[in-house]
Amino acid sequence: MSAFPLVALVGNPNAGKSALFNALTGARQKLGNYPGVTVERKAGRLSLSDGRPVELVDLPGTYSLDPTSPDEQVTRDVVLGRQTGERLPDALIVVVDASNLDNHLRFALELISLGLPTIVALNMVDLASRDGLELDPAVLSRELGVPVIPTVAVRKRGLDDLREQIEAVLSVKPARARAEPGDFQTLRAEAKRIAKGAVVRETPSRRLTAAIDRVALHPFFGLLMLLGLLFIMFQAVYAWSEAPIAMIEGLAETLSGAVSDALPDGLLRSFLVDGVINGVGSVVVFLPQILILFFFILMLEATGYMVRAAFLMDGLMARVGLSGRAFIPLLSSFACAVPGIMATRTIADPKDRLTTILIAPLMTCSARLPVYAVIIGAFIPARNVGFGVGLQGLVLFCLYVAGIIGAMLVALVLRLTVTKGSSGGFLMEMPKYQWPRPQDVLLGLWQRAIIFLKRAGTIIFASTVILWLLLSFPRAPEESGISQVNHSIAGRIANGLNVVLEPIGFNRDISLALIPAMAAREVAVSALATVYSIDAGDDEAKLERSLGDRLKDNWPLPTALAFLAWFVFAPQCISTIAVTKRETNGWRWPLFMVGYLFALAYVAAGLTYWTAVAVGLG
Repeated sequence: MSAFPLVALVGNPNAGKSALFNALTGARQKLGNYPGVTVERKAGRLSLSDGRPVELVDLPGTYSLDPTSPDEQVTRDVVLGRQTGERLPDALIVVVDASNLDNHLRFALELISLGLPTIVALNMVDLASRDGLELDPAVLSRELGVPVIPTVAVRKRGLDDLREQIEAVLSVKPARARAEPGDFQTLRAEAKRIAKGAVVRETPSRRLTAAIDRVALHPFFGLLMLLGLLFIMFQAVYAWSEAPIAMIEGLAETLSGAVSDALPDGLLRSFLVDGVINGVGSVVVFLPQILILFFFILMLEATGYMVRAAFLMDGLMARVGLSGRAFIPLLSSFACAVPGIMATRTIADPKDRLTTILIAPLMTCSARLPVYAVIIGAFIPARNVGFGVGLQGLVLFCLYVAGIIGAMLVALVLRLTVTKGSSGGFLMEMPKYQWPRPQDVLLGLWQRAIIFLKRAGTIIFASTVILWLLLSFPRAPEESGISQVNHSIAGRIANGLNVVLEPIGFNRDISLALIPAMAAREVAVSALATVYSIDAGDDEAKLERSLGDRLKDNWPLPTALAFLAWFVFAPQCISTIAVTKRETNGWRWPLFMVGYLFALAYVAAGLTYWTAVAVGLG
């Protein structure tokens, strides 16, 4: 074992630690692995002013001494002197990002409290200065109680001063490291206080950002702000989409009329009108609402606010046993649960990751929006409830909130039972606020439109065609008065399934729509449109009525509300189940997920139906 003094470089990811290591050691580096683990050990030598060599080891970046991965565990064990094959460092160099000081100082305070001789390298001061931030290293040094050296590692600035301080601290007899880091929240508050006191000058834009963040990141007012933005978003989904939806509906009606006039009555006309135009068209009509929803999401991401929303939700998720790392996968699940579940690979703790996978389907994906929109449009009056707030947008907002609350409650139960374990802290760096680039937003909307239309042209089209076939055969005898839907294969299956679903207020048509909806959520809408189109036969008056009008003719209000409650909790498409199976390496957890979601959906729909009946809504 080397008799040279050992100095460890440690800090948050993206602090410029590796660049500083390379600048100090040059080509005198040696790579290997720590004994017993696959984590790389990167060590090198630097020479002090008197010629003495020092061994410098570059530890993996981490946010705290509470490890959530093998890399972070190695960092913790090295600075505490517990790592096999590594001795306790004689000194620490803590590298912090000058432009993100309050976040990085929290870990620095934790390391300083260990009692080892410590130097803080205030790195990337040039970038902080470029962004209008000037810091006083002397104030930082006084507050932290250790030397603070400004550096620009990539340009090798401040290295001579850093070497002098290394020589100075190595002359101090090292203390024994303590294994009791301070409280996370206390250290974070202290880091913010010290960082604020070290500011000499900052530009108005940085002060404006800080002022906005005092509200946006406040545990109470920030949450109100987030809820307010979401509320406006869902109001806009209805208020802004009326005109384009009417235009698409008009085109579908014109096309349906043209096909009906051009073809004689028969299977071909039924296939094109009932199956393709009325079936697929009933889903495509909701494209404007989906694009409005994603317009807001893209704007929130591009401005830098979405990361603030993640910070706010981190506190809520910690209360139900989830790490803040779960927020991004859950946020992705609002678009689709498949990429959301795949994004859980960034979560190191296996139980935390499994919990996130199991609750991802409870996030209200864009596929649910057509279902919500057609039911809300049919049964909820388009009127204001005060202060310009539309009742339809309010109901949609409540459905999204119900999904989030349901996910948090399920996570709490899971973390107390089948995925029992503790959650770790989570730090994130806040990007600057900025104006979105219009071309980026337009490109994102275009991509989302293409994805939706491809889905409508493949999965939804195929499911609708199969459903039309099952609804069209066998043919009911003419003049018999027998309903073609009841006589068909699909109708008989639905009537059998309805024995189970009737107690929660569902009818034959809902039972029929739920089966193809397992392929894709939107298919429930096209299935209902196809059912009522075939049921109408040659009745022109019925054929001219919209899907919403037909639903109002056939469903009582409690049934409609129960249907909405079902879709808040019911399992998502087969693709979600398949990706869950792949990510969990077996069928155990996908089957568990499907089982508990169906049970929740059944109970929620039943409670909603009988409550609505009890209060006289039906």
